[in-house]
Amino acid sequence: MKSLAKFFAALLLLAMLAPRPVALAADILPAKDAAVQLIPATDARFRYEGRIDFSDPAAPVIIWQGSRISLDFDGPVLALRWAGATDQNFFNVQVDDTTVVVAVPAGPARRIDVPLTLAPGRHRLSLFKRTEAGAGTARFAGVEIAAGARAWAPAMPAYRLRMEFFGDSIMAGACNEDGAEDQWENRRTHNNALSYTALTAAAFSADYRCTAVSGMGVAAGYVDVKAGQVWDRLYPVAGAPRANLAAWQPDVALINFGENDDSFPRVNHQPFPADYVGNYVALGRAIRAAYPHAHLVLLRGGMAGGAQSVKLIAAWNEVVRELEAADPAVSHYVFKHWSLNHPRVSDDRAMTDELVGWLQAQDFMAKYSGKESRQ
Repeated sequence: MKSLAKFFAALLLLAMLAPRPVALAADILPAKDAAVQLIPATDARFRYEGRIDFSDPAAPVIIWQGSRISLDFDGPVLALRWAGATDQNFFNVQVDDTTVVVAVPAGPARRIDVPLTLAPGRHRLSLFKRTEAGAGTARFAGVEIAAGARAWAPAMPAYRLRMEFFGDSIMAGACNEDGAEDQWENRRTHNNALSYTALTAAAFSADYRCTAVSGMGVAAGYVDVKAGQVWDRLYPVAGAPRANLAAWQPDVALINFGENDDSFPRVNHQPFPADYVGNYVALGRAIRAAYPHAHLVLLRGGMAGGAQSVKLIAAWNEVVRELEAADPAVSHYVFKHWSLNHPRVSDDRAMTDELVGWLQAQDFMAKYSGKESRQ
């Protein structure tokens, strides 16, 4: 694997993020001037999608990659308001059909002008968190639009189903816009919107969640948490508050772990983890208990370990046998396409084509092929 040492060093230095204190009134910036108006984060016209921390409604914490905020507004002015951020956060900011990447730097409250020239009339705003939860979180405080301009709740998306993905850096979209080498210093090139998970969800018009952490496995990895400790949490931290899983239930949950379980012990001259099968089976059963009506899909592959490691393949096959024997609503798929580096966007698209083609042929997906929507 190219640049493996650099990848390991970056992940070993990654400090997992504990929940941050809620915003205080002093954290919220005053209005810029009389020419603009603030639409605060508490405004009911905002549409929030994702596993978001709403413990402070005035400054909800945008945590996981793929989290979205949307609003319709009119006028030529748009600025984003933040009540503070940790580490690195990058958002795809789409207004109508134009998308720009906006960084939300770590630190206290700030205002960020969206670098677009807006024509008069009604616009559609969508914020998409492209960088993963383990890289940083940001507290959203609202948007500024022109004084006297109007805002509306956006139209409800015509979702056909809900899909949630549980995994590691491959699912998160880490490094997918990098060049020849993986890099972790500047997360701007890590774009979950072009990961195979987001692209697969889009192919099915699915409401989408991505609960993935770079370097994480079910039994071993480069971060200090395992999948069983954080898959159901608000933050990627063991002991963080639990998410309200009952409030959003996926129709299909796709799970892909093993790359880090294989590579971390191998590069550290350790045996393949003996508890991989047991931990993975326990994770699958926990997800089933939380999502009793979802179809679970066990995935393998995307990088060299999942494609070539004899020990990982044998252990993963045992996980599949145990979970499928006890649960008819469990299936599995192995990617044919894989890469030495983290998948780039071209790799993500190849993996998407594979996965979408396989899903379209599955009986459990037939009910989602019609025109009806799931909101």
